This record gives sequence, structure tokens and C-alpha cells, in this order.
Amino acid sequence: MDSIRIAIVGVGNCASSLLQGIEYYRGKSEDVATGLMHWDLGGYLPSDIEVVAAFDIDARKVGKDLAEAIFAPPNCTTIFYPNMPRTGVTVQMGRVMDGFPEHMQEYPEECRFVLASEEEASREEVVRTLKESGAEMLLNYLPVGSDEAARFYAECALEAGVALINNMPVFIASDPAWAERFREKGLPIIGDDVKAQIGATITHRVLADLFRRRGVRLDRTYQLNTGGNTDFLNMLNRSRLASKRASKTEAVQSVLEEPLEDENIHIGPSDYVCWQKDNKVCFLRMEGRLFGDVPMHLDLRLSVEDSPNSAGIVIDAIRCCKLALDRGISGALISPSAYFMKHPPVQIRDDDAYRRTEEFIRGLRDE
Repeated sequence: MDSIRIAIVGVGNCASSLLQGIEYYRGKSEDVATGLMHWDLGGYLPSDIEVVAAFDIDARKVGKDLAEAIFAPPNCTTIFYPNMPRTGVTVQMGRVMDGFPEHMQEYPEECRFVLASEEEASREEVVRTLKESGAEMLLNYLPVGSDEAARFYAECALEAGVALINNMPVFIASDPAWAERFREKGLPIIGDDVKAQIGATITHRVLADLFRRRGVRLDRTYQLNTGGNTDFLNMLNRSRLASKRASKTEAVQSVLEEPLEDENIHIGPSDYVCWQKDNKVCFLRMEGRLFGDVPMHLDLRLSVEDSPNSAGIVIDAIRCCKLALDRGISGALISPSAYFMKHPPVQIRDDDAYRRTEEFIRGLRDE
């Protein structure tokens, strides 16, 4: 089948893991390809994905071949495919807007963004690049809190006629007005805020649903996360966290019979620990009552490499988006968004979202 031509904004750790994964699985067979939810998804393999354009604002990435840029600082994720072939795609200067957190200037350059001196791309230049590259969809990997920049690139996607996968917590796919604009343009959109393959949010959701199914009353819960990548450094500025906290909290609240009061639930990034690099550690506690109102509590510690954990989801989101393009389906993709994202247009319990996504892949459902 034809390749799936994607453009990326934000060449960080998540983009690095995705691109490494595309090459890692190339040439492998299904029986030895671990770590994928789907080897063949609607006729498309991981190796069918091709990056044709990329944007960033870091001096160590702009102007470099994408295969080199994904290993440039401050990227710090696991390198599981070091011998990346050159892509022929040069990382272009994007738009800064609110994507460059000022508080990062207090930290060493190897840990933070370094703003490139090149002139920022105009909207017309971004749109032209998307069109000329033949990109079919744009992946948004901007830092948390980049509200203006996320909407800027969403506007560019609409103007260029490309689909959008919004992997960060600015609410675009889940905003009915934005979703309608993509529908009117005949373009699919998946979002918002990617769930990890096995991460803090999906684990918390599954356990909360288990409590509900087994008749346990959940009284209080917290999810505290630490990490050492630029995502956690960025989120030290608490003013950039509002949408992230809302996204993660709603993802858990939505599976409960009755939402918890605000004082009884706390979910969100908690601190930056430089030496953790791309390793994310989640501390999760759930307090509830069993039969006879007898109290119980659960404490869990989860340690994962953050960016490969997201790539395992995005590689399927890309292929679902391509199926929508092939089938002429537009607007927010409800089922894939509910399965792949924390803040979808419609929250659906994970087992139902899984079933509906499988039906979407088989062509039995058009949203």
C-alpha cells in the first residue's frame, strides 16, 4: 500500500522514539515484533510511515537532518535504534509563540531548549511546507502549555488540507467548534493528549474501573509523577499545567460511578528530577471501602521510559488516521480518540473504546 506521509511539530523525545520505532520494526516479522498493539493495522505496517516535514525551534535541531536532530540535546530518551538512516528531511524553524518557557533559562543548556536564531516561519511558510511535502497529517508534539502555538499549527493544518493528531493537552479535537472545522474541510482529527501504552493514566483508569466493577467505594486517590525530561522541566511552571491536570483528572474521573470531590483527588506531574532523564515514576494511591465498609488501600509504583510508551500508541493513531483519510471520514474520530487519548471528544470506558476502535479498523464503524 502507499506510504503514510506525516509531518511533525516538536522534534523532542516522543518524536525520537516514534522515528526510532519505525526503523526498528522495518524488516521484522510479526512473530518477533514485540511492543505493538497491531502489526498490521488496516493493511498498514509501522514501516509504511514516512516523515516528510518537521518543525522545531531549538538551535541544535533546526537545519539538521531529522535522523540527527532526534538525538540532539535536550532529548534524553532511550536510544534503541542508534543507526538511523538519513531521512533527507531538514528540520525547519517553526513558530515560538508560547512554546518556549522562560523559566527554563535557569537550567543547563543540555537540559533545556536553546532558542534558534533563525527567523521564525510564517503561517504561509508552514502551510506551503505542508503542501509541498505531500504530508497527509500533522503530529503535534509541542510542550505542555503551548496553547497559542498548538492552535496556530491546527490552523495551518486546516489551511494546508492535512489531518491532525494532537498528542498534547490543548483541547482541539475535544472542542466541538474545532472538530466541526475539520469535518467541514473533510479532514479527520484525533486528540487530545496521548495516553501511554502502559502509563500512569491508563493504569489509574483500569484500577478505578476495577474498584467500580468489584463494588469497592473509592474515597480518595492521588497520582504523583516525577521525571527528568524537558516535559517535566517545562511543567515546573505551574501556570502551564492547567490543561494537563484537567486532562489527566478527567480521564480518571470519567470511569467512576460518581466523580470524587476535588479535595479527594489529586493527579498530575509533581516534580522534575534531572537524573531520571526520560524515565517517569508514578506513585499511585487509592483508598476505598470494601464489604461492610471495611477500609482498604492500594499503593503502586510504576516506572516507565516515557517516550517509547507514547510511541506505542501514536504509531496506531497514525494508521487509524490514514484509514479515515482513505475512507473519506472527517471530523473527530470518536473511538480512536477515546482509546488513544486522555481528553477525547467523548470519554468511553477502555474496554468499550478498545472494541469500538477494533470495529473502526475493520471498517464496521465510521467514527
